[in-house]
Amino acid sequence: MPGAAVALPPQLREGDRLSSAEFIRRWEAMPSLKRAELLGGVVFMPSPVSLPHALTHGEIYPWVWLYKELTPGCQSGLECTWLMGVEEVTQPDIFLRVLSECGGQSDDAGNYPSGAPELIVEVTGSTMSRDLGVKLDIYRRVGVREYVTMLLHTKQVIWRQLVRGRYKELKPAVDGLLHSTVFPGLWLDPAAVWDPKISIRTAVELGVKSAEHAAFVRKLAAKQRK
Repeated sequence: MPGAAVALPPQLREGDRLSSAEFIRRWEAMPSLKRAELLGGVVFMPSPVSLPHALTHGEIYPWVWLYKELTPGCQSGLECTWLMGVEEVTQPDIFLRVLSECGGQSDDAGNYPSGAPELIVEVTGSTMSRDLGVKLDIYRRVGVREYVTMLLHTKQVIWRQLVRGRYKELKPAVDGLLHSTVFPGLWLDPAAVWDPKISIRTAVELGVKSAEHAAFVRKLAAKQRK
């Protein structure tokens, strides 16, 4: 006799109201769907990705990746699904975190990271209202310590740091660069994000040669040995 048919869960649809567990259950049954988010218990489906978004994304990730490569105890990735709460499953463009064994604030729950990475980057075009609205509020509430948005329409970089439960915009240092307060040595020249004549690697290559970065690497190594 033929085997009984396997009942698949309903498909994800824009506007569905779900728990994070049900969201993941339905998504895992849809292998062709690559991007979706649950924000405040509401399903958001992917928007078309423009060429400027793809190009900016392609420029930014190597900047984060290079820092990770030169900072043992850190981990970076892109477009990863994060379990941030019972109603929050986000898929940020880029993340950078300290590994839990080195004192980081996030962990893993099976195939997915859980909690909040120390830093998130969103390239913001068609999703501006989401990135600067509900997602900004979620990242603040769950404790993402630095939130960087790259605004395509106005060619702006806004780097926020979490200070006493609120996001405060990080201002350039005297050298004109943005300096992370969570990841010493993670430096960024905002102009390099938009000007192809300026290498985005230059600032971070300087940053990882700083005394602050060397001290941070020693601190992470000491925590891992405990």
